[in-house]
Amino acid sequence: MMNKALFYWNMNPVLVKIGPLTLHWYGVFFAAAFISGFIIMQWTYKREGIPEQALDNLFFYLFFGTLVGARVGHCFFYDPVYYASHPIAILKIWEGGLASHGGALGILIALFIYTRKLGRPSYLWMLDRVAIPAALGGFFIRTGNFFNSEIVGTPTSGWLGVVFERVDQVPRHAVQLYESLVYGIIFLLLLFVYRCYGKNVREGLLLGIFLVSVFAVRIVLEFVKAPQAAYEANWVFSVGQLLSMPFIVLGVTLLMHRRKEPNRCIHEAHCRRV
Repeated sequence: MMNKALFYWNMNPVLVKIGPLTLHWYGVFFAAAFISGFIIMQWTYKREGIPEQALDNLFFYLFFGTLVGARVGHCFFYDPVYYASHPIAILKIWEGGLASHGGALGILIALFIYTRKLGRPSYLWMLDRVAIPAALGGFFIRTGNFFNSEIVGTPTSGWLGVVFERVDQVPRHAVQLYESLVYGIIFLLLLFVYRCYGKNVREGLLLGIFLVSVFAVRIVLEFVKAPQAAYEANWVFSVGQLLSMPFIVLGVTLLMHRRKEPNRCIHEAHCRRV
């Protein structure tokens, strides 16, 4: 007998359709990730007295870096055989398929090009600040995955089971919401640290916290996530877990390398209260 699910989910992934134009829920959440990110970076630049004129260029670098990286990452991390024999299909992004690890690599590359071209601020400074809206972006993206009934969890007999009716009638972990919730908490943590130390925060701290926390959570939650790549069925670790490990090593390296540099809190009373 099938266990009773917490609830049944059958949301139409299409929000509205007007003639040939179709607006998907995922597109709304994807846009929300970038719009909120732009607003946060605008606030950051203003707070640190940096001219905001270059923000428009930053937005496009991040947008295309994320999109291209996520698409290429999906194609070659999760279904390389198919896309190697059907390279044109890589361009069919409307058919779905974006990988967060590829998106992360795309952001790293895009910001490297951006800071090299601009000359300032430094690459690590920019990565630290972008880590804050990136965590919030993860919250929106995973919520979009939930609305799409994609990247579902493994079957569960527990009370948290959700039946994704577009997939099957089996109660499953709503792993998208688990990730979304944790990314929201990580965003608040990063925002607190930044508000506490401001421009005095040592370089690499925010990025280190982001990399370690986000990808450690990813490794843990992969255990209750349905396999994303057909070839990983008999592996000890999933593709997502293996891809997360180098990011964690990089994050730990940043935190350890910078541990002796002082952080000077500019809101000491606020920090003590919180």
